Amino acid sequence: MMDEPRRPLIERFVADGHLRYWVITAWAAALLTEVDVRWVAAWYIVTMGFGFVRATFEHRALADPRLSRLRLARILVTVVCAAWAGAPFLAWFYGDDQGRVLAAILLCSGYMLVFTQMRSALKDAVIVSTPYTLVGFAMTVSLWGKAGFWTLLSAGPVLAVSLLIKVVVTRIRDREIAEAQARQDRLISDLEDARDQANAANDAKSAFLAVVSHELRTPLNGVLGAAQLLEMGALEGRQRDLVSVIRKSGDGLLVTLNDILDLTKVEAGKLELTPLPITLRELQDRLIGPFRSQAESKGLEFVVETSGELPAVLKLDALRAGQVVQNLLGNAIKFTASGRVTLSLGFERLGDATAALRVSVTDTGEGISAHDLERLFQPFTQVDASSTRRFGGTGLGLSIARKIASLFGGDVSVVSDVGRGSQFTFSATVEVLDWESDDALSADAIDLSNVAGAPLNVLVVEDHPVNLMLLQTWLGSMGHHCIAARDGIEALACCAETPFDLILMDINMPRMDGLTATHALRSKKGPNQGAAVVVLSASARMEDHTLGLAAGADAYLNKPIDFDALSDVVAQAAEGREAVGRPSRAA
Repeated sequence: MMDEPRRPLIERFVADGHLRYWVITAWAAALLTEVDVRWVAAWYIVTMGFGFVRATFEHRALADPRLSRLRLARILVTVVCAAWAGAPFLAWFYGDDQGRVLAAILLCSGYMLVFTQMRSALKDAVIVSTPYTLVGFAMTVSLWGKAGFWTLLSAGPVLAVSLLIKVVVTRIRDREIAEAQARQDRLISDLEDARDQANAANDAKSAFLAVVSHELRTPLNGVLGAAQLLEMGALEGRQRDLVSVIRKSGDGLLVTLNDILDLTKVEAGKLELTPLPITLRELQDRLIGPFRSQAESKGLEFVVETSGELPAVLKLDALRAGQVVQNLLGNAIKFTASGRVTLSLGFERLGDATAALRVSVTDTGEGISAHDLERLFQPFTQVDASSTRRFGGTGLGLSIARKIASLFGGDVSVVSDVGRGSQFTFSATVEVLDWESDDALSADAIDLSNVAGAPLNVLVVEDHPVNLMLLQTWLGSMGHHCIAARDGIEALACCAETPFDLILMDINMPRMDGLTATHALRSKKGPNQGAAVVVLSASARMEDHTLGLAAGADAYLNKPIDFDALSDVVAQAAEGREAVGRPSRAA
């Protein structure tokens, strides 16, 4: 919450009630010019004393508002006014002609102070100012039959009208301020309601997309899984081409689905990083991915450059960093017809445990105009938005890339020259675990190529028949023994009788979901209490992964299942439960 601006000194004096002491002092100084010092001192002491009494009462009334409604409060204020009214009385009756002028000024000032402070209660102001009225009456009577009587008498109505106008105008201003405050309160309330409705709509959208994600990924898992299994078999040239089309089309649909889900998580503030140790060599391979072969298949030169002080082992979310860089590489290759695409990986040492990472992707493509650069990072926006555009896509990639970069404490920037190419740069601040060598991490990594292909006893818990068939087919082709369960209840029944080397557990299932089944498996003694459990998540939400690991799972795999990643997990399971979830291709 922001601090309120400091009020001027005079306003603080008025609000705290201290200004009355300064007014009393000013009145006393004026009285000294016309009245004997002993009378002035007596009036000053009495009035100051009543001022302290009133201040004490007002402070207590702030703590207990009932005090301000007592008749005692009105009596006290009236007595205080009587003390103040002594000033014009002394000036009139103990001063000379100039003293009478001073008395009139003090009397008008006293009325003004009372009606200003009590403008919201005109009746009370009239009662409290009675001492001033009595003094004024005495002053007028003292001039009976003398010069100035009618002048002083006529000043009464003038003063009354002036006070009335002041009170009315002040009330109008107070009412306008109150109405403005009420409008502001209503506006704030409306904005809060709109915010709550927007949050509810956003939550509903997120829930809807989570359901859609699951429903889309389930059939997509069947399409891509069947395509992968077909590619593993002996196919003729034409058949292999058609299967490749199915695989690439499915992968493209999966990318679009992931982009929409990522954008939803970014908007909801639920996109988080999961830093893990990774060697520089592994990070470079993760960033490049399949894009070297894509560039070369298109006839482009693909160049990788490194610069700066290179760390050996880092700790960062390589999956999200790869998502940013691979989006930049994918765009560079897509929009470059000839020439080269260059990936530059640079580091700047910031401290013993931190470094500034700078990844630049430079192409020799068409370039982007200054006008198009302004809307390049907006969601659902493309440089070529016409119905005849040559390149597809949702226009979400760069928007998500920049928001992911902000989670790394960096940004995605671009420099482009029309006709000569573009350079996109991803900057981030990363943690460095080792500047010298990567032996420590490499010792913990699993060399999958040396894992013996011993058959494993695997339980597949999956309610979707296509997904179940694909997993059984692949595991069987690898020589593993597979038992199927269609929900958590069947899975627990199987686990009570047969020990398994690996359990593949779907999350969303009828009767009992995978999280409940995993928790029950870990909480009860049995032959599979210590078995390796891998969660299969069709929603791809990090929340589901976290919940799965919290329930007792050792790792997770996203659907559609990547059989290369599944192969890594099976190989890890062959080494024992402790090996499952270590950094590998499945990470």
